[in-house]
Amino acid sequence: MAAGDIEAGKALFASRCASCHSVGPMAASGFGPQLNGLAARRAGSLADFDYSKEMKQSGLLWDDKTLAAFIANPGKTVPGTKMRFWGIGNERKVADLIAYLHTFK
Repeated sequence: MAAGDIEAGKALFASRCASCHSVGPMAASGFGPQLNGLAARRAGSLADFDYSKEMKQSGLLWDDKTLAAFIANPGKTVPGTKMRFWGIGNERKVADLIAYLHTFK
């Protein structure tokens, strides 16, 4: 995957993700899980979010490849996920979003 543009990813997060997910020092799970430290996190592992059984049992470890697949098509990557999102089919935008998420350790 090509390196993404962090600023473009920030704008995309604000317009497509921030209504359900949060990042940054005050991030907390709400309608969706908070996304700080997402890289190398086991899917469905935050104690403060009620994931679907399918997400908890998916066995996924979030890395660039699994994140890209999930962002592109959540329901195909984890059938039964609670995430109600059509996905982002543009690979450049996916790379930008992942680059932005990597800034939150």
